[in-house]
Amino acid sequence: MRAGSLFIPVRDLEKSAIWYEKHLGVKRIDSWGEGMGFYFPNGPTQLALIVVEETPTTEFSITHARKNVYYNFLTSDIEQLHKEFQNQKIHVSAIKNFGGMLCFDAVDPDGNVLSFVDEPEDSLYYSKQIEKRQNH
Repeated sequence: MRAGSLFIPVRDLEKSAIWYEKHLGVKRIDSWGEGMGFYFPNGPTQLALIVVEETPTTEFSITHARKNVYYNFLTSDIEQLHKEFQNQKIHVSAIKNFGGMLCFDAVDPDGNVLSFVDEPEDSLYYSKQIEKRQNH
């Protein structure tokens, strides 16, 4: 079993589709009345944009001062991605270091918070480390 799709609430489907294609590199699969499906060119997980009347939060509170997103996107060059997003006027947080894992958050046109992560190779969560566990 593996995760199949991420579902992201949006208000303007076409505007959001263009944004996600441009900034996350996803490719369209199909659309239906209230949504549109995409695939990532370099992985099996899919993404769906779903039209909603009101965009719900894509974060949950751990404490009053600390929030967490429901999902993140992996990148191998977080500094470059962060710089690209800044140059494209996307609202981004500073890059944070959590024990070697680098991450930052960005905000899409609907206010959805998206987290981007770069895991060090020696991290237990690095993709090659996970593959070793899966094949063991």
